[in-house]
Amino acid sequence: MQVEVSRRKFLQGSVALSIIGGSSVGVTNLLAGHGEHEAKGELTVTTKTGTGEAKEIATLCEMCVNKCAAVARVENGVVTKLNPNPLFPKSKNMLCPRGNAGIQALYDPDRLKFPMIRVGEKGEGKFKRVSWEEAYDAILNGTDKFPGMGKILEEEKDNRSSFLFCAGEGMAEHTFKTFFSAFGSSNWLNHASLCLQTVVSGYGVTLGGYTAADLENAEYIIMAGANRAEAIVTPDTMDGFKRTKGRGAKLICIDPRFTNTAAKADKWLAINPGTDLAFVLALTYVVLTEELYNKKYVAENFNGFDEYKKSVLDNKYTPEWAEKITGIRAKDIYQIARDFMAHAPKAVYYPGRRSTFANNDFQLRRAMAIFQGLSGGIDTKGGLVFGKKLKLGKHEGLEPIYARAEARAVDKTKIPKKGHAGYSDCAVVSGGGSWIAWRNRFLEGRMPYKVRGMFCYKHNPMMNMPNTEKTAQMLKKMELVVTIDTMPSDTVMYADVVLPECTYLERTDPVKTFGGIEPSIAQRNKVVDPMFETKPVMDIMRGLTEKISKPIFEITKKYDEDVQEELANLGDGEDKKTPAQKEEEVYAEFDLTKPFEHSQEEVNEHMVKSVYGEEAVKALKEHGVFYPNMDKFFKQISVNEHQYYPEKEKAYSVNGGKPKTHSQKVECNLPNLAKKGVDPMPIWKDEYNFSVPEGKFRMLTGRHAQFTQSGTSNNAMLRDLIYENYAWINRRVAEEKGIKFGDTLEISSRTGKTIIKAYPTEKVGPQTIFFVHGFGEESEALTWAYKNGGNDNAVIEDVTEPVYGAASMHETNVEIRRV
Repeated sequence: MQVEVSRRKFLQGSVALSIIGGSSVGVTNLLAGHGEHEAKGELTVTTKTGTGEAKEIATLCEMCVNKCAAVARVENGVVTKLNPNPLFPKSKNMLCPRGNAGIQALYDPDRLKFPMIRVGEKGEGKFKRVSWEEAYDAILNGTDKFPGMGKILEEEKDNRSSFLFCAGEGMAEHTFKTFFSAFGSSNWLNHASLCLQTVVSGYGVTLGGYTAADLENAEYIIMAGANRAEAIVTPDTMDGFKRTKGRGAKLICIDPRFTNTAAKADKWLAINPGTDLAFVLALTYVVLTEELYNKKYVAENFNGFDEYKKSVLDNKYTPEWAEKITGIRAKDIYQIARDFMAHAPKAVYYPGRRSTFANNDFQLRRAMAIFQGLSGGIDTKGGLVFGKKLKLGKHEGLEPIYARAEARAVDKTKIPKKGHAGYSDCAVVSGGGSWIAWRNRFLEGRMPYKVRGMFCYKHNPMMNMPNTEKTAQMLKKMELVVTIDTMPSDTVMYADVVLPECTYLERTDPVKTFGGIEPSIAQRNKVVDPMFETKPVMDIMRGLTEKISKPIFEITKKYDEDVQEELANLGDGEDKKTPAQKEEEVYAEFDLTKPFEHSQEEVNEHMVKSVYGEEAVKALKEHGVFYPNMDKFFKQISVNEHQYYPEKEKAYSVNGGKPKTHSQKVECNLPNLAKKGVDPMPIWKDEYNFSVPEGKFRMLTGRHAQFTQSGTSNNAMLRDLIYENYAWINRRVAEEKGIKFGDTLEISSRTGKTIIKAYPTEKVGPQTIFFVHGFGEESEALTWAYKNGGNDNAVIEDVTEPVYGAASMHETNVEIRRV
């Protein structure tokens, strides 16, 4: 391929991540190109698609949660183009700007290249480049800067829960969680409590599952607090918008801001932040009093309807009542309620797919689900759908029982009182836990035992959790922090050992089934070999467990009475065994290497072949996608339109129109919640009212389609689309304060402060400000992301909603100062 800029020059740059060898070595030398890869050909800063010989490899995107299918064009060992894969029903021949920018994730000059161990103070970013063996040894045995896991487990008498495991969203999260399960800790935290926890749980307990919206066939859509035209542009986004604006469907946007979604809606109603629950209760009041609901569906498929109806009517949740709280006119509420039911069951109150807004968010989602149920639009075309999943074979993991492993580190209240469920932080401790509550308990010394080490995979708590300063304190206090990542994030700066994962284009990840109306199975295939000394997480776990498995089993033998008893009694009958044979047999139950014996490709093949046979394995390798009858069903209809399933084969209804709860009914009243101190039905409380002190502003945050939280903050291609984030401030308020476009502002709260430029606009109310999440990183090793824009979590206070302990992102009031 013709060269314009050499790979070495491309990968060099002024980067402040300090790496120290035997003698002082310049960072650009260590982070520059590697000879092995240079031999394959050189690379331009912006790769160009050539016309010569190339390979095309089907893979899956990892630039956001959607996991669209792509086909990578590889020329002379270099990925020069990513094209959409038309065969995947989920992504429908679409690849957004983030998907196209996946090439930059692969060739980012700042990416982590070698294993490293800390030699400076935590947060300084001073590391020493080491071999993989040295990195594994440091994790087991420690250095003069930090203790190893062997020392920690010895001192904690084999309490495996003295280690925390946390992970961000991704297809290889499963592989990392396999290590967590085998290790035997009870402390697991993922992104759920910072993202979808209340949405998933609210719909789960009410309808039996987190439903998808059939936007393609819906005739009436209420989209509240969701900005699909701007925050995530995917095929289902397009399904909704191609039917609106005079083409069949009506779109009602409820949002404190005038967003791109509002611009495309038939009606935009500006609502006071945190008052959506009052709006939904008022819609419900209209539907009940005017008897607009589907009476037959309610009679057959509702539990607790009479109690809920009485609650709504007795509390007088009228549109006039809601108008004073929400700011939405009563006549609009009446009209929307009537129109929604007139279009039922092809009417959707969009469930949402983003983080918790306010402290009432769980009850808001319950109220939304019940309102949807009143229309009969459950498990049906044009409404909310459960969809179908294609099953996969199983891959055996390892979950040994460690007798001395403590339960999850939660702080129980000694005297439960109203509003509490026996836990000091929230009513329900979910599988993913509450990140904020866990961190705060750790800092405040409220743990029932010591947690001294943590493993962090593809996760950036420094940027993704409210109150950044507290997260920094937590990472400093944690004695051993091991991070597995592709980029030198703010969290990596606080690590003791850094293990560099290769990017998604350099690895095969666990095969995954994608449910929906048109279910399929898809596989991320490796496109190019890993660059530098990076590895996929499967290989990282294999090397790590080979190092630590036997040594920490020796610790288990000292303290685990069950293991000691088994060793003593094994083979006492006729089948005599030597002590070594006994130990080998018992050790097999605790051998951490077992789940990682095979390559990811071998595991995937077994999981697919055992159910669908060799042809499915072949299809996934060649096309990246498989579903039964794919060869018969798939057709190209027009230039960019394809059939995946005939209409009669689509899974609009999988449960006969019924919910998927245990009772197969919509659950309006949940007495078990009351036992946990949670309202059994959605109700409004005065404390939910929107109120901002004089001189302050309610802080709002959100996502943008060109960025995936902090994960893409250093992507140069995406930075060309959005150079930095701006603080939206009401234009009239800005004029009063003498603030002009581009002025530098200091946004501050009780938690901290951040610096950001101003964007005066009429698109946001006078008592609110807004800016996009994912900017303002402090890691100097990120050339493009470093101090680029404002960090919302530096100022968002660590408030949690009371049911699941999810982060309430819109409960912070801030001050603004021009600097």
